[in-house]
Amino acid sequence: MQIEIQDDFDLKKISISGQCFRVKCFEGERYRFISGDKVIYIQQVKPQTFSVSATMEEWEEIWRPYFDLDRCYCDIFNKECKKHPFVHKAMLYGQGLRILRQEPWEMLITFILSQRKNIPAISKSVEMLSSRYGHRIETEYETLYSFPSPQELSRASVEELKECSLGYRAQYVFDAIWQVLTGKLDLDVLFTYEDERLLEELQKMHGIGKKVANCIALFAYGRMACVPIDVWISRAIEEDCKGESPFPLFKENAGIIQQYVFYYERHHLSKN
Repeated sequence: MQIEIQDDFDLKKISISGQCFRVKCFEGERYRFISGDKVIYIQQVKPQTFSVSATMEEWEEIWRPYFDLDRCYCDIFNKECKKHPFVHKAMLYGQGLRILRQEPWEMLITFILSQRKNIPAISKSVEMLSSRYGHRIETEYETLYSFPSPQELSRASVEELKECSLGYRAQYVFDAIWQVLTGKLDLDVLFTYEDERLLEELQKMHGIGKKVANCIALFAYGRMACVPIDVWISRAIEEDCKGESPFPLFKENAGIIQQYVFYYERHHLSKN
């Protein structure tokens, strides 16, 4: 099936933007994304036209929300791009990025284990957890495994989690599994909270500080005002913005702007 996307949408930039850890690029610039038990292969065939391995019903129900296609990023770009000179440069470099709306459970575990890890190491741990504890998914192109549910991951001991290169984070993941299974943490209820309370509730969990809470809020709950501050963003504030955070300028879009800045710092500046 072919679909049109008349908005900023760059598959390569999205795939290496540091918010999703299981995307894969195949020959011919065909990209694979996974959400729960669902897998999509998507390839640009001409400007604003994409070939997708999904029915229209599945596209509208799962992948349109996943790619945040009810939000016009072109309008956001035009509204925000000239407010700050450095951010303007970063936005031009990263135009085509989008914030993916991913599964809260997967984002909870993924960003707990992401601490002090680079993106390849995070991806390796996520794939090890999936292959050991998730369930098999067969597609036309490959065999892969879903990210394990809380029930599936509860089969793992702390020591077995450590075997997936989690290190000290294994205990945090183990605690998160049982908080979700016992209902102490209800991931669906978190959708009903305002941003401040959502961040507070997440930070009550072992191993979740301000940065990880903001990642989960942004990438799982679509809280576009939340700004994760990691080493890349800290460097941008200190070195490129003369020590003054630009993000308050962007209010409800600050999290989206953060993604442009992160992408610029990680991919443009690292080449220089």
